[in-house]
Amino acid sequence: MADAFSCEVQVRWGDSDRLGHVNNTKYAEYMQEARIQFLESKLAVHGGRPGYVVVRKMTIEFLKPVTDSSGPLQIDVVTTHVGKSSFTVRHIIRDNTGAECAFGDALMVGFDKVTERSRTLAESERSVLEAALVSVNEPQDFVS
Repeated sequence: MADAFSCEVQVRWGDSDRLGHVNNTKYAEYMQEARIQFLESKLAVHGGRPGYVVVRKMTIEFLKPVTDSSGPLQIDVVTTHVGKSSFTVRHIIRDNTGAECAFGDALMVGFDKVTERSRTLAESERSVLEAALVSVNEPQDFVS
């Protein structure tokens, strides 16, 4: 994914269960770490307000277990939709062999701390998010 923002996230000792598999809730934490780095590196330098967005909805597709020895993980982050007050971020988690382990989307909404309501995204935010915009195929449902 050439247009993606990429970062590394370590698999921490306490992230896994007795079988050595990373707990499913940690995937959301890994995505959050990558998303924060993406927003800070892309928005803050262009006058955007990376701290003034909230998660409205998240989905995660688990494809392959992440284990104690899977790290460091590479997480690619792109935007798949940019609206008036919201945008969608796609996260792709790969292990240290490059195998895709999971992907997930987060619907983010511009947030006004004073009114505690949604706000329109600033043009500087929209331009940065649109620069990271890619078209993605919707995942196929897995049926056994």
